[in-house]
Amino acid sequence: MATSIVDPPVLLERRMHRFLALAVICLAELLVVLDNTIVNVALPSIGVELRTSVSGLQWVVDAYTLTFAGLLLAFGNLGDRYGRRKVMAIGLLGVAAMSIVGALSDSMGSVIAARAAMGVFAAAVFPATLALIINIFTDRRERALAIAAWTAMAGFAIAIGPISGGWLLEHFTWHSVFWINVPVALFALAATLIWVPESRSSEVGRLDPLGIVLSVAGITLLVWSIIEAPHYGWTSATTLGTGALGVILLAAFIAWELRTAAPILDMRLFRNRRFSMPALSIAVGYFSMFGFLFLITQYFQGVREYTPLEFGIASLPFAFSVAIGAPIATLLAQRLGTTPVIVLGLLLTGLGLYLGGQVTVDSAYVTDVLPSMVSMALGLAIVQGPATESIMGSLPLNEAGAGSAVNDTTREIGGTLGVAVLGSIVASYYTTRVTPLLDKVPSALMNEDQKSLVAASPLSVLEMRKRELPSFLESQRENLITAMKTAALQGSHTASLVAAGAVITCAAIVALFLPWGVHEGESVLLGWRKSETPPPPA
Repeated sequence: MATSIVDPPVLLERRMHRFLALAVICLAELLVVLDNTIVNVALPSIGVELRTSVSGLQWVVDAYTLTFAGLLLAFGNLGDRYGRRKVMAIGLLGVAAMSIVGALSDSMGSVIAARAAMGVFAAAVFPATLALIINIFTDRRERALAIAAWTAMAGFAIAIGPISGGWLLEHFTWHSVFWINVPVALFALAATLIWVPESRSSEVGRLDPLGIVLSVAGITLLVWSIIEAPHYGWTSATTLGTGALGVILLAAFIAWELRTAAPILDMRLFRNRRFSMPALSIAVGYFSMFGFLFLITQYFQGVREYTPLEFGIASLPFAFSVAIGAPIATLLAQRLGTTPVIVLGLLLTGLGLYLGGQVTVDSAYVTDVLPSMVSMALGLAIVQGPATESIMGSLPLNEAGAGSAVNDTTREIGGTLGVAVLGSIVASYYTTRVTPLLDKVPSALMNEDQKSLVAASPLSVLEMRKRELPSFLESQRENLITAMKTAALQGSHTASLVAAGAVITCAAIVALFLPWGVHEGESVLLGWRKSETPPPPA
């Protein structure tokens, strides 16, 4: 009897400590995901002040995601080896420091460099978040709730990213989207050291520096070739040569990982369809989401001429749909199984992208734009939670850091390619159609520097509106602005349909190859341990 009287308060206190640690971990996750979204709102201001092109703006986004994606595997391994809390704390401190560097930047090169460095330290934070959750929550119900909270936090970050960025830009300069990271990172660092318990793997192999170099170099060269293709030409020797070299390095990376004794990414994991199919789903889902976020930035601020704050408010339904859909999808997967839920999510995402490809300059927000955003966001949310659970459930507890890194890497590589591919499609359409028109614009309307700015990005529409012109030139300006919007929309329509095709194809592949039934969606909920026999390959 004595035990039963003493134990409940002790158990309650331990449970409170676990969920307090979860809150801190989710705050660290929020910071990392926020850096992927808040900068989108500042792109027009950065582009105008630092006089950059669409490809320059793509690099502001992709410099972060490239280093982030390339180093997730390495930091996941380091966390397993030296302690996940320790590596996450170092990452939080680094994000704060590099955010200060970004805030003080006054050139495009320094902004991109700061973003790249922030991505390095964010890569130290992110794998540790999910790995710590898996190790802290051993009860299957609590773990399911914790993973649902982790997936929903990404949606919450998307929600507050545009709106907080819009508010900051209404009152301050674009530098403020960097400054805001500093207090959040420092608070998360202090809370991590106080409330988050340390964990590490009892068995780790050697570090794989060659694998890290090959993966980062291959991904960087491939993405660079896609982003710069509109500038050099899609069939130019520079584009094709750089892209081919990137593919060769990635092939070498796969070959090396298959033969080395301690791979940074165990390629044999992909033989298990309960691991590989959800990973593919997440990669394609984030390909569409990151690309879509880049496109709607162009649409809302370039075509509809919204202010940053108006853009943030208009994008809230997208964000809240992600935040609400993720935990619901996790519960559905327990009842229906992982496969039908992921397929449903991918189909909804594809529908949203298709609807987005039908939007015009005069489309109504409520009846045309909103359904596209909500459908795509719900689809992504439905994919994300069950897919993450399936990936983590395919791995032993001892490899939680590496498994989390694989899950995160697929997301970030997909997102990086989404911005690169879809952004480059828009840039190609826009440049091809607008540049000939600019040659006919009189110097009284704009000088050569102003023409270069307009040719670089549809976001320059807002800057053109600010200029006071004689009445006889206003009609010419309106005609040019209409042409700019039309060209940007044509590119967005094609990009949306490309992304929709990718998502629908992925849905068909998952439906064919990922086993159906409730049992395969439950592995992580059942609290599988390394001491037990791992799930067999399907």
